[in-house]
Amino acid sequence: MTLVEELQGFLEEATTELAKADVDVEAVRVTFLGKKGKITGVLKSMKDLSIDEKKEVGQVGNQVRTAIQGKIEEKKAAQAAAALEEKLAAETLDVTLPGAAPKLGTTHVLQQIMDEIESHFLGLGYQIIDDPVDSPEVETDEYNFERENLPKDHPARDMQDTFYITPEILLRTQTSPVQSRVMEKHDFSKGPLKMIAPGKVYRRDTDDATHSHQFHQVEGLVVGKNITMADLKGTLLSIMQELFGEKHQIRLRPSYFPFTEPSVEVDVSWDEVTADTKPEEIKWIEVLGAGMTHPNVLKMDGIDPEEYTAFAFGLGPDRFAMLKYGVEDIRQFYLNDTRFLEQFNERGN
Repeated sequence: MTLVEELQGFLEEATTELAKADVDVEAVRVTFLGKKGKITGVLKSMKDLSIDEKKEVGQVGNQVRTAIQGKIEEKKAAQAAAALEEKLAAETLDVTLPGAAPKLGTTHVLQQIMDEIESHFLGLGYQIIDDPVDSPEVETDEYNFERENLPKDHPARDMQDTFYITPEILLRTQTSPVQSRVMEKHDFSKGPLKMIAPGKVYRRDTDDATHSHQFHQVEGLVVGKNITMADLKGTLLSIMQELFGEKHQIRLRPSYFPFTEPSVEVDVSWDEVTADTKPEEIKWIEVLGAGMTHPNVLKMDGIDPEEYTAFAFGLGPDRFAMLKYGVEDIRQFYLNDTRFLEQFNERGN
């Protein structure tokens, strides 16, 4: 066999190897085109050939090398395409399958209660004051206590011990300061003032099942001419029936608050009250405090108590939620346990 025939045989041999599906292309390249490969071996044996023979063998050798290199590149491209096809087949996305829907949250149960309260009072023509200008959570001692008829030596301050930033700056213990801020700016020539002030308040309480160092209040205030206790009772009856049901009733009991005179504790009936219900059968539970705004409070906010009267009340959304839904531990509202919160996924549920 001549060298030319041997070289041409290498091309056929390489072509046969590269036609195999699982061929190692790099091994074929090394076998035929490497420094110690078959073609190199043949070309090194041309020293005994004539010039014309060397020329022919060298020309055929280059042609075979080029042909084998081309087939190797084709095989590499084919293998790469096959690998990509296999990968795409394995990673096929079925666009007809439903997507993974994100888990949507819901309005917190306390916010649901507050929204219900706000909606009710908006229907009665009240303003909602909850902006940071008129309703700051960091408050002054003057507005939080003194404007509410609680001077610095008043013993009732002990019940509202709070977190102090300085001796005169504190975290508010109630949203009553909002009432003073709004009263001193209200133009009574344009009509009475009707407002509620929802928001967070703070007390230096030890957290337990019924107490929290942070909770919510919605305080209400109406200031105008000829405002009476009857107006207060009708207003409170309407919001209690909105929250607990139209067949629930309220009763007022005398009490004491420094910022109202007279003052009352408000109870709501535990069960529905009908025409057949006997008074002694009604079970009552205390839910809030209220009263006619103290003349001193009106004076400190620039209002003449001889011309204007007012009533005020304080609602506790946390307490209302506990009563309405039978929650036994107030801390449940603040632990962010979705298993608990998801029970209140719709308003009124």
